[in-house]
Amino acid sequence: MINTSVQKRIYLSSPHMSGNEQKYIKEAFETNWIAPLGPNVDAFEKDIAAYTGVNEAAAVSSGTAAIHLALSLLGVEKGETVFCSTLTFIASANPILYLGAEPVFIDSEQETWNMSPQALEKAFRDAALKGKLPKAVIVVNLYGQSAKMDELSALCEQYEVPMIEDAAESLGSSYKGKPSGSFGCFGIFSFNGNKIITTSGGGMLVSNDSDAIHNARFLSTQARDPAPHYQHSKIGYNYRMSNILAGVGRAQLEVLEERVEARRAIFERYRQELSTIPGIQFMPELNGTYSNRWLTAMTVDEKRAGVSVSELIEGLAAENIEARPVWKPLHMQPLFKNVKYFSHEEKDNISERLFSMGICLPSGSNMEELDQTRVINCIKNLINVKEVERQIV
Repeated sequence: MINTSVQKRIYLSSPHMSGNEQKYIKEAFETNWIAPLGPNVDAFEKDIAAYTGVNEAAAVSSGTAAIHLALSLLGVEKGETVFCSTLTFIASANPILYLGAEPVFIDSEQETWNMSPQALEKAFRDAALKGKLPKAVIVVNLYGQSAKMDELSALCEQYEVPMIEDAAESLGSSYKGKPSGSFGCFGIFSFNGNKIITTSGGGMLVSNDSDAIHNARFLSTQARDPAPHYQHSKIGYNYRMSNILAGVGRAQLEVLEERVEARRAIFERYRQELSTIPGIQFMPELNGTYSNRWLTAMTVDEKRAGVSVSELIEGLAAENIEARPVWKPLHMQPLFKNVKYFSHEEKDNISERLFSMGICLPSGSNMEELDQTRVINCIKNLINVKEVERQIV
């Protein structure tokens, strides 16, 4: 039974307000810009575009909506295929189904936990032999760590297939000095309540293709034709962000660098305190990349550590501490049980191994040092208890 009466709840990644959000919200109310349009939306789009070094950005209702729009703009239709990272949240792949297309899932590699260039190359070769190349490739940056963009981009260029960078978790990260989300034809961000900055709910589609982003804004406002009456020639969506929420986003973006520094410091403290324990390894940071460390993720080798991931999660929950497994690979999900999947190596499914051994620890930028100490001590105590139990047996 979980005892929640004594210890306060430590969340995995709770919202962290800057204190300046009310300024922009007040402006929206005072000017009556309450609808999903307005100065905050315009400014937030410009600020994100400038921060990520792209030409244009469109603020939308979610990261999922941004992916849906990106796929729509690339002309994805029923019966076509889209390659997608398998080790990710289901929102990366659901928009493929919205359009009647078929996902093909690509395994991870060990150095970034993200899409394996080796597996992607196998998938491309197979598709080329069958004469059915994918319409797009969705590359995910897991927990803030950029994928191997050079290798993945080169493969997409070789086969002339556009890439969408799912940077939902990696705003503030970079790859060889270039901001996350600025690779490929489109980049997407999420501002869900648990992300490094939040608008409560929301997302952003970014691109250097200004015409495409203008079209995204058109599609996201029900695709209304320029006519004095309500006329529609294309299928549209109700995907625009509200001016109030965009005001929250503007204030949050102002403190993004502080949030990244805080999460990186939290990651480093976990690493210093726990990496000496046999069987525990932390998510790597590829040379030349800078991760926002949105979530601190580590793997636990049960045989060496003497404790399993499920035992750690249960033990932390008993102390009112939230922890979770890493994402369950999409090719293992019941929804996608018949979907094609390409592994990193024939007998080495990296994503499946990471799922079986991976755990995400509380990482919120507003987590106090005493709370993190509580998490660390709880993990150490759980491992010590298991060690004593083994000695007794």
